[in-house]
Amino acid sequence: MTMSREQVIETVLQSEDLPTLPAVASKLLMIAGKEETTLTDIANLISKDMALAAKILKVSNSAFYSFPQQISSINQAVSILGTNAVRSLVLSFSFLSMRKKGKGATAFDFKQFWEQSLAGAVAARLILEQVPGADTEETFISALLHNIGQLIFASTLPELYEQVLTRLAKDKEAVESEIEKEIIGEEHSVVGFAVAEHWGFPETLLLPIKYHHQPENYDGKDKQIARSINAIYLADILTGILYSDKPQEYHKAFRNEAKKRLGLKVLAINKILKEVHNLVDQTAEYFGLSMKPTKSVEEILQEANLKLSMLNMSYEEMNRELVRSKMELEKLTRELEQKNKLLENLANIDGLTEINNHRFFQNFLDQEINRSIRNERAISLLLVDIDNFKQFNDTYGHQTGDFILKELCRICKQEIREYDLMARYGGEEFIFVLPETGPDEAKVVAEKIRSTVENYTFDDGKNTYRVTISIGVASAHPTGRDFKKNEFIGLADEALYLAKKRGRNRVAMYNPNKRKKWYKF
Repeated sequence: MTMSREQVIETVLQSEDLPTLPAVASKLLMIAGKEETTLTDIANLISKDMALAAKILKVSNSAFYSFPQQISSINQAVSILGTNAVRSLVLSFSFLSMRKKGKGATAFDFKQFWEQSLAGAVAARLILEQVPGADTEETFISALLHNIGQLIFASTLPELYEQVLTRLAKDKEAVESEIEKEIIGEEHSVVGFAVAEHWGFPETLLLPIKYHHQPENYDGKDKQIARSINAIYLADILTGILYSDKPQEYHKAFRNEAKKRLGLKVLAINKILKEVHNLVDQTAEYFGLSMKPTKSVEEILQEANLKLSMLNMSYEEMNRELVRSKMELEKLTRELEQKNKLLENLANIDGLTEINNHRFFQNFLDQEINRSIRNERAISLLLVDIDNFKQFNDTYGHQTGDFILKELCRICKQEIREYDLMARYGGEEFIFVLPETGPDEAKVVAEKIRSTVENYTFDDGKNTYRVTISIGVASAHPTGRDFKKNEFIGLADEALYLAKKRGRNRVAMYNPNKRKKWYKF
């Protein structure tokens, strides 16, 4: 007789083979949600486990985060990454280091489970990176554990789960959750949720585990949780492209669902499909998970299509077709790379000045504001306007004006760091985003840019010209969701107005009379 839901959960929780969290991870879950817990408390806790601390430092200094500065201590890592990111790293390392406990279901591949779970976590993180304002840190660990109920079934109810796996192997069209309910009494997402709740997971990590198969069932109001649930749902489909025998079906489903669930555009979807296999391999290395190189989505789809076309071919025909297909694939790959590059340029690059456009600036600023909130760091904006540029165009003509715009962008870009951004804001206005930069540093950079333009001779081969610029500077220390991006840009605009009012060819700092809640300087 099949057990009830309550009986299944009780049996699982009382099982001696139920996986247990390491002491550091368990303690971290307990203290992370307390208001009195400080970053130093968290750093001291992690430092007690030297092996874990070393792993976290390795990932913190990898391309997984791509921080510009070297992170040399756990205290520094916790300060820069933030509580949620560190908690995700600790839990990720804790679970990825788990080994098979007890007898377990023989048909369940524990190693493959963690490989595919890591791929899903990477995919979910990559998907949310395309959504402005989304938090990718907690989604990574939620995605890593979204199918933890499967591992729990394999560990605590091996005989029953063996029957489930056997049925699924025989009937490829069977619905996994229905077979689990029929044989065990409950599906793995519900049991995974119950066990994670037993471990002390916060709601932001719990709910994606519960609703990832059916995101439409989540009726809560938290947008971040809803995004996380949908991202994990999409990541599940994406891993179907990488690991199933029906990649074409999953590929079509992913494109449709990504647009429907998160409103992703074609460029964003193409970026995800293009990068996911490399990111999976890199992340596996960062987390010490040994696995075979992941094939690209393009290669997987080509192979699947080739298999279908070769079902009724002779050996000689197959050889000829393989050679022809390989040549076509190489040609298509080159064409696709060129077209993708062209599309990215059309979408993100200003056609005249060849720097990033207003659209790219808005997305970039969203990402950097989120990073500033996570890391509790400053961020600065410089809004630049060419002085009396309309009069310049009327005097020398628009072709000369266009030359000035292009040349000005070239010399200004030389004065900023690689990870800063210069973008065309509109007309003769340009905007700079300076991550991890306070007001004093921002003013120095602004003055350097202003001086460079003032002292530069613009030579178009026929005549020489001189122009000056005015710069408005705004710096902020974003602290949470009450931070308003448009208000922040408005501060720089107010400062620019002040610079013009004071006579142009100067730098003006925003210095508010009535400060915003999020304004710390």
